[in-house]
Amino acid sequence: MNVHISLEKIIALQRNPENIRNLCILAHVDHGEKEYLVNLIDSPGHVDFSSEVSTAVRLCDGAIVVVDAVEGVCPQTQVVLRQAWLENIRPVLVINKIDRLIIELKLTSQEAYAHLQKILEQVNAVTGTLFTSKVLEERAEKDSEEKESDLSGDQVYDWSAGLEEADDSNLYFSPDQGNVVFASAIDGWGFSIQQFAQIYSQRMGIRAEVLLKTLWGDFYLNAKAKKIMKGAQAKGKKPLFVQLVLDNIWSLYDAVVTRRDKEKVEKVVTSLGVKVMARDTRHSDPKVLLSAICSQWLPVSQAVLSMVCEKLPSPLDMAAERVEKLMSVGARRFDSLPEETQELKKAFLQCSSQENAPVIIFVSKMFAVDTKALPQPLTQEEIAQRRELARQRHADRMAADQSAVVFLDVSARMESLTVKEPKPEEDEQQKETFIAFARVYSGVVKRGQRVFVLGPKYDPAQGLSMLPEGCTATDSVPEVPHLSCCTMGNLYLLMGRELEELEEVPCGNVLGIGGLEEYVLKSATLSTSPACPPFTPLNFEATPIVRVAIEPKHPSEMPKLVRGMRLLNQADPCAEVLIQETGEHVLVTAGEVHLQRCLDDLRDRSVFAKIEISASKPIIPFRETVIRPPKVDMVNEEMGKQQKVAIIHQVKEESSQARTSDTLQVDPSGLVTLTTPNRLATVSIRAIPLPEEVTRLLDGSLELIRTLEQVNMSLREGRSLDISTRTLEAIEGLKAKLEGLLQGRKWRNAVDRIWAFGPRRYGPNLLLNNVDSYQRPSVWQCLFKGNKPSKPAPQAALRDFDNSIISGFQLATLSGPMCEEPLMGVCFSVERWDIQASTPLQQQDSVEEDSISHESSEDSRAEGGSEMDEQGEGPAAGPNQAKRRPEAGPADCYGPVSGQLIAATKEACRQAFQAQPQRLMAAMYTCDIMATAEVLGRVYGVLGKREGRVLHEEMKEGTDMFIIKAVLPVAESFGFADEIRKRTSGLASPQLVFSHWEVISSDPYWVPTTEEEYLHFGEKADSANQALKIHERRPPP
Repeated sequence: MNVHISLEKIIALQRNPENIRNLCILAHVDHGEKEYLVNLIDSPGHVDFSSEVSTAVRLCDGAIVVVDAVEGVCPQTQVVLRQAWLENIRPVLVINKIDRLIIELKLTSQEAYAHLQKILEQVNAVTGTLFTSKVLEERAEKDSEEKESDLSGDQVYDWSAGLEEADDSNLYFSPDQGNVVFASAIDGWGFSIQQFAQIYSQRMGIRAEVLLKTLWGDFYLNAKAKKIMKGAQAKGKKPLFVQLVLDNIWSLYDAVVTRRDKEKVEKVVTSLGVKVMARDTRHSDPKVLLSAICSQWLPVSQAVLSMVCEKLPSPLDMAAERVEKLMSVGARRFDSLPEETQELKKAFLQCSSQENAPVIIFVSKMFAVDTKALPQPLTQEEIAQRRELARQRHADRMAADQSAVVFLDVSARMESLTVKEPKPEEDEQQKETFIAFARVYSGVVKRGQRVFVLGPKYDPAQGLSMLPEGCTATDSVPEVPHLSCCTMGNLYLLMGRELEELEEVPCGNVLGIGGLEEYVLKSATLSTSPACPPFTPLNFEATPIVRVAIEPKHPSEMPKLVRGMRLLNQADPCAEVLIQETGEHVLVTAGEVHLQRCLDDLRDRSVFAKIEISASKPIIPFRETVIRPPKVDMVNEEMGKQQKVAIIHQVKEESSQARTSDTLQVDPSGLVTLTTPNRLATVSIRAIPLPEEVTRLLDGSLELIRTLEQVNMSLREGRSLDISTRTLEAIEGLKAKLEGLLQGRKWRNAVDRIWAFGPRRYGPNLLLNNVDSYQRPSVWQCLFKGNKPSKPAPQAALRDFDNSIISGFQLATLSGPMCEEPLMGVCFSVERWDIQASTPLQQQDSVEEDSISHESSEDSRAEGGSEMDEQGEGPAAGPNQAKRRPEAGPADCYGPVSGQLIAATKEACRQAFQAQPQRLMAAMYTCDIMATAEVLGRVYGVLGKREGRVLHEEMKEGTDMFIIKAVLPVAESFGFADEIRKRTSGLASPQLVFSHWEVISSDPYWVPTTEEEYLHFGEKADSANQALKIHERRPPP
């Protein structure tokens, strides 16, 4: 039954945060004597749109996790549970589609009970894994703190993991706790065991509390003793849940759907006390009658909403741990934030709507709506004017109709001569408006209120030091990095597709905010207090990887396309819009389905472009890498040393000779030496393939490496940064893992000699400092600060142009020589770096030598303009350097020498890369397919055709379904889902999730060089080469 709730009633409910449940569609629940306001945010289930789940969970306090009763826990279920866990929100469980167990699988009620138990175990196993990892992390952090505080030699190791003391009583899903609902939404029924406990408590005279504890579990009803006993399975008895709950539902389906027994149906209807319309009884589809009975007997809405109101927290119940996690950005500890910032934690926990409470809002996404869809409140005068205007138009139309016959011929002639003038006001009128999807965490937000917009890099400590005390957003605010001010536009209550305008919104509520499109790109933190830190970034599971180039069919509509893509970039949390150097407009999306949705938006929605567009074939990104020299040729025959050299270097010798000049030399071992055009600098670089495990580790630790780089940058700039113990432990763990994986003579001390990561300073490539006697500050220096390092850190200082070497490396790894794609798994070792002093340097520094080499013992002490790391472990390089440093002009590090050294380093890296066996790396999807045994062969056929590889398959217990796990190249994935569905008649459907990068074994530049290869492949070697096919299919850079 639909109940219409007035806007005034909703506004009144908004002021009571205790009775608010943020799961976000608006509903009214009459729950006993309480009224609740439930904000229900629906999120798409497809893996391509998991970013929408991320934007939803940030604004919520709880989540409803829906699991299919037949398919059980799918990969996307695990992703959703993990996202809810990361945001510290409490989930409840709905096991849906139980009707499929009856109609499709034809399970008995006993078999269905066992099946449901297994599903609960699967869901709880995912939750238990997340809980265990969290407890172990906290235990490790606690142990490290105890080690630091315990300076005595007597240490007793505690073997317990901390799991014994941890409270997990309310962690798991269990029907007797009231956080599980069993449902069939299509048939309109759902229940929790509390409902049946109440029903049978009255009938059987057993206390509801006893039934609640025994309805789910190994309990049975002893009819003779009239007692509930334990041990149903051992004694072969029906469990209480089967006897009192499932048997009734199975009987109802048997009578209504299977047998269509009218007499039995009438008895059931009478016993349940429900009323059924005569037309429902006579309907040819039995599901109509079933839905009519079930929706009155066990309405699913009542079961779910009761569970939501009783088991999910209100905004007042926000955990302190979640607040600290939201406020601690990057590596910073909460207790290292300014006192004013830490005081805001109370505002979060109190959820106060008082006038003096600071306003704190988080915008999770921006969405576009048509301006016509916005509420347009009119005054009485405007209504009267519009009514009068309508009357006048009607009168004019009537007069025109009367004179139409007289002037018909004349008007027809004139129409051919009249040129219709465009209506500029319609074209110029803004057709779209952006609404910010947000939640108020503290205070009361009002229309027209001035607030601070806090960028993701905003530092509250810096802001408080630069702003006058007591400064508000209404004052004249001085310029502060990453801080701006804006005025709140219209405030909206989100009612599904409808919007209701509000004057103010108290804390704990979800709302829409207008007028922020100029200040917020995708998400942002807003506050009236400059002490508020920006919230931690959203956790996105999907990776934008599929890209297309877009252009309008009519060139004159290019401005509309540019505006539409800009709006799409702002409205979609996972979409990215790029403009290439060639001028192409590129759209990057998470997958094929996401891409199609974005293209449809640009074509069909007036909010965006609504023009005809042409999209290129999907452009799949690749990575470039080098591998160890192969030991067998292309016909799998072992090669001797001479053959091996011939295979690898025969083709490259010609190009190497062509490249060799007076500034570039490539020796047979792959060492590239390059001199800058002004002859002032020379670098020697070698490319080495990283072990696969190291590449995987670096690729999985990108955020941690980025944090490490931010910490090092702060130390170089002389700024103190309090790093959380957990972050330090993670960095230390990364270092230890690298040391464990980089073993052998050529990797000796490699981890301590890491110069930089790349590209973008946090990628899966390494720059190693193998220059003798040049000891620069370690990238791991944050581990030594405040701690006792395992080895004493040597005195180190940065040399002039050190950053130029790093910049050249970053450029080289960002765009490789094969197809201008980023490099992956490559280590560049700098083995020589000479700088000859130019005339200005000789005059400033009085350098007696003409050449200063890092290979000599007189290293960086003789150079001016040195970029020293004042946060290093030891003192600076020496008094001479300290005296000369002010004399060196700042232009030295940004002048011709620096620029040429950057270019030389980049070119040397590219040449060193080409001196090794090159390979492309393909992006790979993990593919999960559920299929029946009849279509298993067809699934394998489609996978094989598209160069997929099956990892394993297993039969899902209790069903005839097989679960296939495979990997599939992203380049081969387009149309894959449609083809699977067509070939299997809809009996199989894949879920594709980006997984990893995989080396393509074939060399795109390979040509036959041995006798056996000529015999096998022919002189042209024009048989299928996967790498070459991919390389040629890519558009030119």
